[in-house]
Amino acid sequence: MRKATMPPKRTRGQNAGLTRQAILQAALALADREGLKALSMRRVGQELGVEAMSLYQHVANKDAMLDGLVEQIFTQAAPPLAEAASWQEGLREYAYALLRVLLAHPNIITLVVSRPAITPQNHRIMENALHTLQAAGLPPERALDMLYAVTGFVVGHVAILAAGRHDGPTPTRGMQAIPDRDLRETPLLAQATRTRHSSGRDPRFDFALEAMLRGFDTC
Repeated sequence: MRKATMPPKRTRGQNAGLTRQAILQAALALADREGLKALSMRRVGQELGVEAMSLYQHVANKDAMLDGLVEQIFTQAAPPLAEAASWQEGLREYAYALLRVLLAHPNIITLVVSRPAITPQNHRIMENALHTLQAAGLPPERALDMLYAVTGFVVGHVAILAAGRHDGPTPTRGMQAIPDRDLRETPLLAQATRTRHSSGRDPRFDFALEAMLRGFDTC
């Protein structure tokens, strides 16, 4: 069996091309493959072929790296409000974008739930979203509440799906059906849980999101 070879270590001059974004992308790829427990400055340095000390020029410590991972999730799902036909459509697209990104990086979900990740990039994302919502006639404080509500709904939905997954099907289809044998004495619950939709979308997610957006319009 051939022994795995480590990427060659770079010299100090070669490290000049190292960036915070490259570090965060390497950390995200490592977390996707091996989980959050695998993350360390040393391991991420190995991923990039540099000494761990080189990372500290761009990322202060491991906590800053973890905050950066959460930042990466929200950067990928940044609210596309400026291009949307209406603020409702913009929030709807943001919700589905965030859902897709979280489902694509299931190992990061607990990190998103547990860390506020207050970074300059996240502040810029929120500022841009608030600017667009204000231009649509919404006061900044109300717009912020709406963004937090949509974000919390999506993150909570995915966290519940992840918690209920036990080496079974991927959570992209929504909450798992309750076995019929457990519903013999609850016929209405049995009928409701047997209702299935042919598309890959989760009807419960769709229903709750649309109800939330309609509620925003009446506040």
